[in-house]
Amino acid sequence: MTTSLGAFVLGTPDPPALADFYRALLGWEEIERDAEWVRLRSLEQERPSLSFQLEADHTAPVWPPRPGTQQMQAHLDVQVDDLDVETGRACALGATLEEHQPQDDVRVLRDPHGHLFCLFLPGA
Repeated sequence: MTTSLGAFVLGTPDPPALADFYRALLGWEEIERDAEWVRLRSLEQERPSLSFQLEADHTAPVWPPRPGTQQMQAHLDVQVDDLDVETGRACALGATLEEHQPQDDVRVLRDPHGHLFCLFLPGA
């Protein structure tokens, strides 16, 4: 049996809007869209893809995590060549930089709907 990761899916109250953010951030293309589901993929390969599904009651996680609060279940790690430039670009697209930064070579941000993601340098 052969297995491979097909997609990573983020729940959000507005799939098209969040997909637009990640399309601009990653430079990926949109291959499927409706009000409740959007799928993006790399220009170089079909899979894995990044999808966004409607979750009207999405609650963003607390960062840094604290007992008894909404915990982060997963996050995206995005490799970049220039951490400062790409952090600025992500923020210009609508991301917010978190105050708590656990490492010098990684930046923790939130996308416009509150999902945490990290920008990191090669080797980090």
